[in-house]
Amino acid sequence: MLPSQALLPAVVFALAALQALASDTFMAAVYEHAVILPHPTQEPVPASDALALMNKNMDVLEGAIKEAAQQGAHIIVTPEDGIYGWQFTRESIYPYLEDIPDPAVNWIPCTDPSRFGPAPVQERLSCMARNNSIYVVANIGDKKLCNSSDPSCPRDGRYQYNTDVIFDTQGKLVARYHKYNLFLGENQFNYPKEPEAVTFETPFGKFGIFTCFDILFYEPAVVLVSKMQVDTVLFPTAWMNVLPFLTAIEFHSAWAMGMGVNLLSANTHNTSMEMTGSGIYAPTGARTYSYNMKTEDGHLLIAELDAHPRLSPASLPAVSWNSYALSVERFSQNGHEFTGIIFEDPFTFTELTKPRGNFTVCQKDLCCHLSYKMAEKRDNEVYVLGAFDGLHVFEGQYYLQICTLLKCPSTNLSTCGQPVETAQTKFEMFSLSGTFGTSYIFPEVLYSGVQLAPGEFEVLADGRLINRNTTSKPVLSVTLFGRWYEKD
Repeated sequence: MLPSQALLPAVVFALAALQALASDTFMAAVYEHAVILPHPTQEPVPASDALALMNKNMDVLEGAIKEAAQQGAHIIVTPEDGIYGWQFTRESIYPYLEDIPDPAVNWIPCTDPSRFGPAPVQERLSCMARNNSIYVVANIGDKKLCNSSDPSCPRDGRYQYNTDVIFDTQGKLVARYHKYNLFLGENQFNYPKEPEAVTFETPFGKFGIFTCFDILFYEPAVVLVSKMQVDTVLFPTAWMNVLPFLTAIEFHSAWAMGMGVNLLSANTHNTSMEMTGSGIYAPTGARTYSYNMKTEDGHLLIAELDAHPRLSPASLPAVSWNSYALSVERFSQNGHEFTGIIFEDPFTFTELTKPRGNFTVCQKDLCCHLSYKMAEKRDNEVYVLGAFDGLHVFEGQYYLQICTLLKCPSTNLSTCGQPVETAQTKFEMFSLSGTFGTSYIFPEVLYSGVQLAPGEFEVLADGRLINRNTTSKPVLSVTLFGRWYEKD
């Protein structure tokens, strides 16, 4: 053993080496995968058939991983359900599951595949990472035996988890995350007894991970950002788009902006289930994204990100989301208020009857203020200002506060709030704000054709969402989407 004086230079050298390896930026990749699905069955298939199906999907993923690495990507995220699909029963998914150990075991499946029993999927993912010198993020299924001494142990004697795994450039398992907030229909899986806040360090920042529906809840999503102080969130998802607010690209880009972190969102691609929309998002907006409901092709996205976005000169200042809205008197109310439904939530709407104006609409404690000027008022297009303040109960229960300017599908006001993908009206200016009771607000601007508007809007420190210039494309919606976690 070296004396302590001899150790000091070695420690200093090691720290210097680590600092030299650290980077201010990194190249990120996400792959939107058109999953090859198994034949629907209520009964388990032979393990060999399950592995054959997973290998077909991993063949596609391996091609994307190789291409990403060749283009200089340091990390790639692949989608939720990207290796075996969905619509399983608890019994029929079992042949697709593997025992995924705690990353603390210090394991490289590529070089020691049988250490924890058969693990062909983990072995292959590990080798993809190792052979291409890239971090690989994938979603697979974990199985854990339990017994009658555990009062919550399922009757079949095992827990089954929707699980994300991360392998580093050496193929080492560095992180494992069990999805906590399961979506409707995920009856094949259990959720862990406690939510997990999973992080890991890299030479290009501190990373956290969660899956799909988790993004709408305080744990683990907000905990990772606010308490664990991650720089980048990895987000495998199988997101079914729901206009006007929960389309993948608009909500995920808004979440990255509202939380002040990078978000690497990899969606499953299946147009029959409205699944598309992946992107690489920074706090200042989308670096690259894809939304494609026309073809069934997968898509690789690569972009450069700041490793520590909170330290970036371009990072957003702190926002007092209700400051402006509370400081001004209510704008005029034009006598055209009515109720409309969005995703089962009853909104209070007011119609924008003139080409310019200042309007307020209120619901409960939330008042939404809008100043606007249309480039040209069209008789065949109707826009409304809407407010919702309450408990959303459709596919889960969580409190929302939403202020929105949106286009109606037709001139019939009863259609307002229903999905619409095209518009013709541009706005010379808009300013949207609200008397929010929560500080977790996500700003969204969506253009005709379901396109984002990176660089064309900004959030002021007093909570106003404004455009920078005349909108370059017609507007579908302008929204401040608030999540009132404290009331859940």
